[in-house]
Amino acid sequence: MTNRQTGEGGAPRLDPATVIRTALELLDEKGLDALSTRAVADRLGVRMNTVLWHVKTKARMLELMADAVVGEAPLDGLPADRDARVRELARRYRRALLAHRDGAALVVGTYSAEPHTLAFAEALVTALLDGGLGDRDAAWTAWTITYLALGLTQEEQAAPRGPLTDGLAHAVSGAAHPSLHRVLHHLDARSFDERFEFGLSAILVRAGDLAP
Repeated sequence: MTNRQTGEGGAPRLDPATVIRTALELLDEKGLDALSTRAVADRLGVRMNTVLWHVKTKARMLELMADAVVGEAPLDGLPADRDARVRELARRYRRALLAHRDGAALVVGTYSAEPHTLAFAEALVTALLDGGLGDRDAAWTAWTITYLALGLTQEEQAAPRGPLTDGLAHAVSGAAHPSLHRVLHHLDARSFDERFEFGLSAILVRAGDLAP
């Protein structure tokens, strides 16, 4: 019997892309903590060694998954204007992370120098260089934007339902933490998009100051 996963005589016929696609399906269903090469093998109906033949280790599987997630941020149809291009790239990156359960935590936990990740970084750094930033400033600004997207999105995906201030309201005292108490109503879990845009604008204002 022959199908997508099975060759002649019932021998497994897989490729890395099928393994990663299946791993992402499991990620969306069960979350990062429940993901394992054994779970992927069980879903595919093969032995774990068959999965490992294609991805070598769980760490390598996670790297390839992270790269696949970043690859869902399209790089075509970008604005010509530097600031508009950077903003659009950052928004697409964030949307790609949000498209998968624990997507930000997955990418944060890897250091993936893979094709999609490198292509996105190339596009972001190019936009910053085109805006007049020097080499170091372009590299570090790209890092800062990436860290903003990863950190805020990871917080968003881990946040409990309801306002973020619910837990803080019981811990923050107006007497002991007057400044935090004053701004507490701005720390709402439903304001992640606005906080992202605020942070992105602050970074780009600083980048504008650095450009000649």
